[in-house]
Amino acid sequence: MKRDYLYQKSLARQNLTAEEAEILFREAPLSELMLIADILRREVVGNNEVTWQIDRNVNITNVCISGCKFCNFHCKPHQTDRAFVTTPEEYAQKIEETLSLNGDQLLLQGGLHPKLDIGWYEELFRELKRKFPSIKLHALGPPEVFHIARISGIDVESVFRRLMAAGLDSFPGAGAEILDNQVRKRISPGKCTADQWLEVMGTAHRLGLATSATMMYGHAETIRQRMEHLIKIRDLQACKPDGSFGFIAFIPWIYRGDGTLLEKEGFTTRFSAVEYIRMIALSRIVLHNIRNIQASWLTVGKSTAQVALHAGANDMGSIMIEENVVSSAGADNRFDAPGIQDAIRQAGFEPRLRDQKYQYRNI
Repeated sequence: MKRDYLYQKSLARQNLTAEEAEILFREAPLSELMLIADILRREVVGNNEVTWQIDRNVNITNVCISGCKFCNFHCKPHQTDRAFVTTPEEYAQKIEETLSLNGDQLLLQGGLHPKLDIGWYEELFRELKRKFPSIKLHALGPPEVFHIARISGIDVESVFRRLMAAGLDSFPGAGAEILDNQVRKRISPGKCTADQWLEVMGTAHRLGLATSATMMYGHAETIRQRMEHLIKIRDLQACKPDGSFGFIAFIPWIYRGDGTLLEKEGFTTRFSAVEYIRMIALSRIVLHNIRNIQASWLTVGKSTAQVALHAGANDMGSIMIEENVVSSAGADNRFDAPGIQDAIRQAGFEPRLRDQKYQYRNI
């Protein structure tokens, strides 16, 4: 039977095609899909540990010209009554609070601001590192780096080299959504193309940056496009230079569209725990060359995230001392440090605090 052949191929960590991955997603019984993904997780990361993190998501600015239809947080440059750029004093307060809670990292994300060029970001990163040398900067994303290169009149590699010299420690896989240009034109018309996203990430890998990859699903895409997204991530990972971190984690999350323009166009949030568990399992199966798969408790809630730990996920992400973008579209789940550890234990695993490079920390 075709399904048995695909099970054997998955367990051997052989590359599935998009068609084969879609067959598993649509046809495999959930229990069997979870079992295969769990076997693979145990082989790759071990039996009993689930990692988690303490960090803070800080928005550099809410000014953005990308036109993403799923975002309630951004504003246009002319909307001066809403627009902000985080001030040095605000960074200091946020970092001091993060450090007091044993956090070690800022996830810095902003938008495609038309006036914030490479020099501005260099100055910001240098100043943050000067004042708070222990804080790690996990910052920006491919759309922002591509935008900074364009408005600064330099290439992407030069942007990375200058940001790394200024203090960039690691690079998030933000802005991937679905790596299909038709979908991207529909939901985020001002962002870089799928090929450009992959090119930026390939450059980051060549320069030795630790990166992550993401997927936001459940809106205008098809199941096949989701599987093609996974395969593009897998294939780029296969091209990373020896000794490079490449993608150290993959994080799929559901589209939350409460009050967004995309919702008004008919794409409402349609959360299904079963569908999410299938996505986690397929992520582990298809992305056999990426070690860590994260359960997005922020968008799916505690109980579904706990089940995901038995379907291929081995990480619960951060407690997110602060998060604004997804929350503004309807994601209202929350964890503190004791709560996330309790959730991991309740699921039958041992929590281990980590940093962005998935190295264990002690507090």
